[in-house]
Amino acid sequence: MKNQSVKNNIDWISVFIYIALVTLGWLNIYSSSLLSTDGTYQKQLIFICCTIPLIFVVLFVDGKFYEKYASIIFGVSLLSLAGLFLFGKTIAGQRCWYAIGSFTLQPSEFAKAATSLALAKYLSDTQINLKETNRQIQALAIMLLPVILILPQPDPGSALIYSAFILVLYREGLPSWYVWTAFITIVLFVLTLVLEPYAVIAMAFVVLAIIHFKGRVVDRNIILSGILLVLISGFVFSVDYVFDNVFKQHHRDRFNILLGKTVDMKGIGYNTNQSEIAIGSGGWLGKGFLEGTQTKGGFVPEQHTDYIFTTVGEEWGFVGSLVVILLFTGLLLRIIYLAERQKTKFSRVYGYCVAAILFIHFFVNIAMVIGIFPTIGVPLPFFSYGGSGLWGFTILLFIFLKMDANKVNEW
Repeated sequence: MKNQSVKNNIDWISVFIYIALVTLGWLNIYSSSLLSTDGTYQKQLIFICCTIPLIFVVLFVDGKFYEKYASIIFGVSLLSLAGLFLFGKTIAGQRCWYAIGSFTLQPSEFAKAATSLALAKYLSDTQINLKETNRQIQALAIMLLPVILILPQPDPGSALIYSAFILVLYREGLPSWYVWTAFITIVLFVLTLVLEPYAVIAMAFVVLAIIHFKGRVVDRNIILSGILLVLISGFVFSVDYVFDNVFKQHHRDRFNILLGKTVDMKGIGYNTNQSEIAIGSGGWLGKGFLEGTQTKGGFVPEQHTDYIFTTVGEEWGFVGSLVVILLFTGLLLRIIYLAERQKTKFSRVYGYCVAAILFIHFFVNIAMVIGIFPTIGVPLPFFSYGGSGLWGFTILLFIFLKMDANKVNEW
């Protein structure tokens, strides 16, 4: 109902978790940048203060606005990404920012919310059935359009985030074989980098044989099994070519280090090695706030941005790290719970988009800093330094909280 009070109906549990994460994030940015002279923690405090009027604006706008103008918002977002090729500023080899004096803005951070709105708008159409191939292509096109514009910047980390929408599409009826195909492709790719191609093909043959002889009658199609084995074999033999000729050298180095094929503690593997040392040195309770020796010594590069979790591990220890992980987990579960009780499909789909984006950011960032995922530059939501990231995640979350507050709640 329009006249419902947002103050009374907003989900305060989500708001309190958001405040806790932003506060803890700033404390760790303060610790990791205290000795720097560029005013990092002061700037982040200004960014945080700017989120207050931003939140009020998002909550003031009528919830129906986001649904009605979702396509226009998405179009403007795509134009902002395309405009980077002409007017963007290059920083560290990436053309990802617009510069206004000393202030920079990264449009890809806001494109996540815009894409979520567009996808929710498309899937909320009652005529949409994701069992139909043409509908699948259209939904995937919405998801991939920003990726096409982000990859050449180049910003593979931001592009990777859009794979999170596959989870949303699966929730809304996308056939499960899409998810299984993606998972099996990743497993085969990694196995081929570690083992000989013929060994991987032999393993695939054994698995297909087990499925054929032990599966249901419908699975006992020897022709289909043969076709799958041929496709798998073709993919396996193409991995080395793709790895050597498509991937860039620093991508190959990161995979080789992750898989233990190369040891380079002073070169490409330096960041991961130092982050593991910092987190491991924290023990159970940590060294104490502002007492981290790795942090104070500046041994971990980008510690206030992508590697902010290393400060948590070193100074707050296992217990502090667990608290942060539980806060993120609690927020994700809360968003999913709120999404399931929405009165409209648009709000539900958007809620799942929010949860999916936050999840993949959270998962990849933590996995990256503890050395089980290649370093690709994915920030930790609400924690990592940066105004664009903080504002983008804030808009993403509070648009959903506005939708939830506006629904007629009879529970």
